[in-house]
Amino acid sequence: MAGKLEGEVAVITGSDSGIGQATAIAFAREGCDVAVTYRRDKEGAEHTKAEVEKLGRKAIVVHVDLIEHYEVIRLFEEARDKLGLVTVLVNNAGTGGGDTVKDMKISDWDWVIRANLYGAFYCAQQFIRGIEGSGRHGVIINVTSVHEDAPVAGNSAYCAAKGGLRNLTRCLALELAEKEINVVNIAPGMILTPMNQEAKDDPKKYEEAVQRIPQKRAGQPEEIANLAVFLASKEARYIHGTTIFCDGGLMQNVAPKCNED
Repeated sequence: MAGKLEGEVAVITGSDSGIGQATAIAFAREGCDVAVTYRRDKEGAEHTKAEVEKLGRKAIVVHVDLIEHYEVIRLFEEARDKLGLVTVLVNNAGTGGGDTVKDMKISDWDWVIRANLYGAFYCAQQFIRGIEGSGRHGVIINVTSVHEDAPVAGNSAYCAAKGGLRNLTRCLALELAEKEINVVNIAPGMILTPMNQEAKDDPKKYEEAVQRIPQKRAGQPEEIANLAVFLASKEARYIHGTTIFCDGGLMQNVAPKCNED
């Protein structure tokens, strides 16, 4: 029986681990071929590729530094040449890190902004140029964070980048609505990925963190991946330009509370 993504080809950035890896495997399970990308973890990327191929789908591994425009151009050329027209883009790659604004190094600010925002912009641009006029429907899924909305002291670069990606999504939605290209954000809360390794390794820190989450647990990468499958499928064609939070209810505790008189 055909899967929800039968015949699709996806570029999933940062698919060497965590959410990206889980998404690549979930996409393959639904019939999608996948371009797996990595910057440092070649072994993780090769593992993702092997898992995709076990499911009977094609996969390639591409080493790419997404902050370099020419490398993103090469990524999409290689994906097209080896897999075919790219019809789904998942901008998942990103990095944390930062400091207070007063103490932050300019180089650290530049790195976090470029890794989280420039890379997504470069990928979106190449994706649109590739699929426009092809007669195929396209989907761009940007993986932001609850921090597209929720600020954190000492993490201004990451929050600014994710907030910027939210508004990039909104602008793209207006530009692409009549071109049969859907654009949507997934905003994860606390997910057990390498980015949250410290909380995974320290039971006390984990417990402190989950107490802020109404469901009192962190999410799994597969929970984000399953949402991405739905958003990339034909079933989600009317979801456009918005953010879907997948956070165990965290944003309900972060949202401003109304004064009760």
